Amino acid sequence: MAVVLPNAMLTVYVLAHPWARDANGVPVPPNPHQTPPPRGTWPGSVLEQPDGSWTVRLDPQTWPVKEGDTITDETGRSWTLTSTRNHSVPDCPDVDYVQATATLNPPEAR
Repeated sequence: MAVVLPNAMLTVYVLAHPWARDANGVPVPPNPHQTPPPRGTWPGSVLEQPDGSWTVRLDPQTWPVKEGDTITDETGRSWTLTSTRNHSVPDCPDVDYVQATATLNPPEAR
């Protein structure tokens, strides 16, 4: 098993979950132009994959995170999570982490 060490300080921005639903029962995401307050900053790992997606490892304190939540690193790059899974090992909390995939968001136009 490969060990992925932290390579960035990641700030986690979590949307309100579950999302509200419209009259037809379809989930309606919050306004994408409103950034939620940061949950916190922890060491983590972001690695680009050959297909252009990103593999993300987050500190277990970030849980719960869901699809649509965002993370940023100290350089200002931002990713939107596309899948998440809480990976925990019974009786061994030192190796717990949150596994996620993400897409890199384009830089903000200024």
